[in-house]
Amino acid sequence: MPQVKSLEELKRLREEALEKRQARTIAGRAQVVVGMGTCGIAAGARDTMKAILEFIEKENLSGVVVTQTGCIGLCEWEPIVEVTVGGGPKVTYGKVDAEKARRIMKEHVMNSRVVEEYVIPS
Repeated sequence: MPQVKSLEELKRLREEALEKRQARTIAGRAQVVVGMGTCGIAAGARDTMKAILEFIEKENLSGVVVTQTGCIGLCEWEPIVEVTVGGGPKVTYGKVDAEKARRIMKEHVMNSRVVEEYVIPS
């Protein structure tokens, strides 16, 4: 990383970082989080993540941020996928295999319809 040489440059870098962070939270965008803790990986979370990324590429979707996280604490529901579309509520899906992941991406992320039968009951 290049060295910051002035206060003005530091302020510019800070503003750029804040703009990037804000761009991720703009309404209309979607965030997908896949639980990739040890239990999630053992339950097939890698295949789930792969299916999500392939779906995004195949459908040429933009504005979808996909991240991974560690243990969510609901091991019996792994693989777990959390979806937030725009400013809507976070929806947590359980036992998400590749086929379910593609359906969640199509119905929830693309069409804003929660796939109720995969939602973890609260």
